[in-house]
Amino acid sequence: MITVSTIKSIINDRLTENDAYIVEISIKPGNNIYVEIDSFNGIPISYCIEISRLIEGSLDRDQEDFELQVASAGIGQPFKVIQQFHKYLNKEVEVLQADGKKAIGILTKVGDNGFEISVEEKVKTEGKKKKELQTRQLGYKFDEVKQVKDIISF
Repeated sequence: MITVSTIKSIINDRLTENDAYIVEISIKPGNNIYVEIDSFNGIPISYCIEISRLIEGSLDRDQEDFELQVASAGIGQPFKVIQQFHKYLNKEVEVLQADGKKAIGILTKVGDNGFEISVEEKVKTEGKKKKELQTRQLGYKFDEVKQVKDIISF
């Protein structure tokens, strides 16, 4: 039986050599294997092909047939592992809170249990007619948010 740990053991050393990491590995009924990888410098399609060939060369189709898909983490998709938070440090992200509220800001800090974003808001200050732009830090725990994803800006 093909397992997630089997796939991890096949690709882990190669990923580490190239400063890449596993985002997700899933094996669905019928041995449909899905591997999602990423790195701080992005993943070219040629590297996905290399990892796919490494897996295919390590598994025996005569013993157990499988379908394999290797992909890079998608732009604008929710973060799944802490390395993605580190990758997008000092970049704009969208946080969907557990209560459904959204916050957009710059990811400024990542810790073991959570992260912070810097948001700009127009706030009415006492004694002034116009609202002023102010920056404040919002802190979140990983288990208290539904999703976090990068913002694509042009």
